[in-house]
Amino acid sequence: MAEQAETTTEAKTDGAKKAPAAFRTILGEKVGMTQVYHPKDKQLYDVTIVKAGPCPVLRVKSAEGKDGYNAVQLAYGLRKEKNIAKPQLGQFKKAGVSPARWVREVRVADIKGFEAGQTVIVDGVFKSGDYVDVQGTSKGKGFAGVMKRHNFLGMPASHGASDKERSPGSLASRRALGRVLPGQRMAGHMGHEIISMLKLEVIEVKGDLLYINGSVPGPKGGLVTVSETVKSKKVRKEVQKPTVRKDKMGNIIAPAGKKPSAPKKA
Repeated sequence: MAEQAETTTEAKTDGAKKAPAAFRTILGEKVGMTQVYHPKDKQLYDVTIVKAGPCPVLRVKSAEGKDGYNAVQLAYGLRKEKNIAKPQLGQFKKAGVSPARWVREVRVADIKGFEAGQTVIVDGVFKSGDYVDVQGTSKGKGFAGVMKRHNFLGMPASHGASDKERSPGSLASRRALGRVLPGQRMAGHMGHEIISMLKLEVIEVKGDLLYINGSVPGPKGGLVTVSETVKSKKVRKEVQKPTVRKDKMGNIIAPAGKKPSAPKKA
């Protein structure tokens, strides 16, 4: 069985070495949303499907080197060589990694055990019941007004108002400052921001697919980074409810060798 598991792992990583088990971050692609039953509590959950890995290690940065900090660069996806700049293509060839669509850098406390060419896969990194943080780029909405962007109520539409229904109103004072203060809520670019969703539960893992409870930022096909949550509680804690047996009349049946407890007096 152990030999079979090793063969399967090598097939997933294409013969490359696995990254250290303590490293719990992986890149993935948002597939879409669906509903599944939790394998433990049998409740229906709305989940986002994320196709995660395999992610080859492109480069390892060291605090002792010229970079000045510890980090690991992960690659994900496929891209044609003709669409990559030559300096970046040289980095892929040096690491022995196929040209990738996305490259992301992850800070680590210790780089011991990391080397270029290793691969990060879902197997052994995440399992059902783990809590993860998911980071992605939200959908871009373009240029939006204040009612859509900041939930303004708008101006009155009656009593002679003309083309002011969706107006933001006054923006600045007249004499005292005479300028618009920084942070004023106005019309502008909406969306296309880096959003982090904290402490989402991994409901199920099927191959390289992660079924994550709740919504994940970004469109279908967008890049997401899945990592172990920074919150204190890392794993779902299962509470075992005591099994109580009752007869047809609703009376509690005590286990063999035990007498049922007497009812408490009011």
